[in-house]
Amino acid sequence: MTEELFLKDAYLREFDARVVKLDGREVILDRTAFYPGGGGQPADKGTLGIGPIRALVVDARREGSDIVHVLDKAIPETVRDLKGGLDWDRRHAHMRYHTALHVLSGVIWRNFDAKVTGGQMRSERARMDFSFPGEWTAEVVGEIEHLTNEALAQERSVRVYELPREEALKNPDLIRTQVNLVPERVKTIRIVEIEGLDTQADGGTHVANTSEVGEIEITTHKSKGRQNKRIEFVLR
Repeated sequence: MTEELFLKDAYLREFDARVVKLDGREVILDRTAFYPGGGGQPADKGTLGIGPIRALVVDARREGSDIVHVLDKAIPETVRDLKGGLDWDRRHAHMRYHTALHVLSGVIWRNFDAKVTGGQMRSERARMDFSFPGEWTAEVVGEIEHLTNEALAQERSVRVYELPREEALKNPDLIRTQVNLVPERVKTIRIVEIEGLDTQADGGTHVANTSEVGEIEITTHKSKGRQNKRIEFVLR
């Protein structure tokens, strides 16, 4: 089982770990700071190495309770310890966009009673789909952008904690998506709370305060059906 260091410290950039399994270009470690992807957030990239041995981590994925690191080249089977380093600029961009998506979700939930139907982030842009019950106009989109930037500028703290599954699911606000995506096997649910605005079940990485996010600029807005709408944005 891989210890997921990113869950406790999203700002950890380097770490030491022992090799649990090595299979060609794939390696499983006893602990890692590499996020394996999920919930619309891409997997981290970076490096693994020791001494003169160094390989790029080009992907990471979850397999059961393990996290598999995919390298650009195989490393010797005799290696037992490795030092990992994240592509920090990329990871921090994902953290900023992920927090921005939660703020956006909180704004449209509170002000427009809209539930999220999907979302995705990259290091340079993000999108959110949601079921929007009201009239969809450029003025509404402008108001969403304004309210989201207003909330981001209020320097709200971002707190991460855990709740037992039964307790968490009693609160409908914690599952903001149209469909409950939390697997039945998950008995303890990780919560991300943006002070005074948004509280959601979430397994990704976030900044510690909305002041790190900057401002959103909505670049595209689409109607993908009677109620299903999409917003795409960049951070400034």
